[in-house]
Amino acid sequence: MSLLDQIRYPSDLRRLNKEDLSRVVQAVRERHIDVVSQKGGHFGASLGVAELTVALHYAFDTPTDQLVWDTGHQAYIHKILTGRNDRLPSIRTRGGLAPFCRRDESEYDAFGAGHASTSISAAWGMAVGRDLNGEDFDVVAIIGDGAMGCGLAYEALNNAGHSGRDFIVVLNDNDMSIAPAVGAMNKYLTGMITNPAYNKVRGLVKEVLHRTPTAVGDVMEELAGRMEESLKHLLTPGLIFEELGFRYVGPVDGHDVEALVETFRRVRKMKGPILVHALTQKGRGFAQAEDDPWTWHAAGPFDKVTGKGTSKKSGGLPRYQNVFGKGLIELADADPKVVTITAAMPDGTSTDMFAKAHPSRYFDVGIAEGHGVTFAAGLATQGVKPVVAIYSTFLQRAFDNIVHDVALQDLSVVFGMDRAGIAGEDGPTHHGVLDIAYMLSIPGMTVTAPKDGAEMLALLRLGTQAMDGPWSVRWPRAAVPAEVPPLGEIPDIAPHSWEVLRNGGDCVLLATGTMVLPALAAAHELDAEGVHCTVVNCRFLKPYDRAVFEEMVRSHPLVVTIEEGQIPNGFGAYMAREIAGLDLERAPAISTLGIPDQFIEHGGRDELLAGLGLDAAGIAGHVRSRVGRVVGVETA
Repeated sequence: MSLLDQIRYPSDLRRLNKEDLSRVVQAVRERHIDVVSQKGGHFGASLGVAELTVALHYAFDTPTDQLVWDTGHQAYIHKILTGRNDRLPSIRTRGGLAPFCRRDESEYDAFGAGHASTSISAAWGMAVGRDLNGEDFDVVAIIGDGAMGCGLAYEALNNAGHSGRDFIVVLNDNDMSIAPAVGAMNKYLTGMITNPAYNKVRGLVKEVLHRTPTAVGDVMEELAGRMEESLKHLLTPGLIFEELGFRYVGPVDGHDVEALVETFRRVRKMKGPILVHALTQKGRGFAQAEDDPWTWHAAGPFDKVTGKGTSKKSGGLPRYQNVFGKGLIELADADPKVVTITAAMPDGTSTDMFAKAHPSRYFDVGIAEGHGVTFAAGLATQGVKPVVAIYSTFLQRAFDNIVHDVALQDLSVVFGMDRAGIAGEDGPTHHGVLDIAYMLSIPGMTVTAPKDGAEMLALLRLGTQAMDGPWSVRWPRAAVPAEVPPLGEIPDIAPHSWEVLRNGGDCVLLATGTMVLPALAAAHELDAEGVHCTVVNCRFLKPYDRAVFEEMVRSHPLVVTIEEGQIPNGFGAYMAREIAGLDLERAPAISTLGIPDQFIEHGGRDELLAGLGLDAAGIAGHVRSRVGRVVGVETA
């Protein structure tokens, strides 16, 4: 029986001797590498917290004690140790384990974690709830991988620090987020690693103690400890946390599992808010990930020996994000006022390409989406043209900033929303299905959705040229459907224009963005059955093409709207309201296709879209079921 076969739950782990924990660490690392090398998934962050995860479950009485993980891509090894090892190969597949922590998946997942920097706030709420209920257990927030750079973390620290309430925060300091961490706090946290004064004095103290007789050494050790503590407050990050009301413990070697266990055991006996600062290395235990943690944050299937990818290349067409990155460089080459802002996702949005081409016009604000948007608003007041490139799901965190700081002041900021629609294996925390609804709700916002890569670049260019208030452009986590020419060869698009791609008298399909091509395919399929559909590329959702809209509505008995976004308050709902406002003798029947009013689970993007009826077959089936009742067409 292997070592991991003996450890199904943390209670099994706690029956081992402390000296056995290094073997457990090695075993869980190997298991993590084995599974991700075959299936793909988040990689480097969990490798970096192997010792930390083992030590936490060994020192604390989980699940009674509550561990709250931040940015749940750190939690693969946590899943291995909490009854899910046998199901780990199913992670990120439809019906399998979720890629992040989920309360409905395991009692050991105390709080869901898909977005960053929520752990301290949530854990603090749990600690207060515990005390209000008169219960007795520990609550531990584990934050790191760049999440400490988000304002939400400081709001929570500020709120919790001076309460005197028992509460533990573990800072997993790996000098990284997904990309290298940025900002003043990162410099502050890493400063103590290279601080010569602190390290020299610390070394001298240890040397003197080593040479001192035992009897005298006991007294000197206490004095030296006090001196080191004072020095630490002067020269290390402990000072800021102490000022916030936390007792600072560290820095601790995050890869010494026995030292971590002893630290946590001592911390459990301490009272009040405590912050444990653990220094870790992202990608620890896999050489390629140690050397390049940015690239190895997540991986497709790969060879464990060489690190080379083993998945087959598909189609040869580039992904939308790469087309965006290259096009943005061309846009900035032609217009010196164009700048780019991202929030800790330079490679995910391909703005890292822009950073190399125009370093002085590139700004990574870290995991601080709200700040990034308001920063863009400030730039716009000076005539600069900011393009804010953030995943749709992450931009939700900055909704108030979009409304009050950009739209209310009618500032020209272009929002480029990557991963819009169904994001695939990362699941409901990462699906970008709400941006159509929330952008449509904002007065003055121009809302667009391109059908392909060339149209995406044309809309981005138009947004920076128009300078008529805020714009949004969305694109999926997918390959572009056709080759994209250089930006200079892409024709201009008339503002607020729709594009009629084919005509038919039985119904009109008002399709947006990624749904245009499936709508065309569905229309071709229906032709053979005697059902003839007009297909319109509704690339401008707001303001829309009023002339084409009225013509389509007045000339078709059935209007079907199609969007890769949530149906409530989405494009279909908007069009239904606009149709209701027309003076029509006979209003058409209206039907909407999109994401239902529920959270969509994880799985392959194409598989999920098909399940939602948002592929060609699903659209054709929907039209087939509706058109016969509306116009009496007999279908084969």
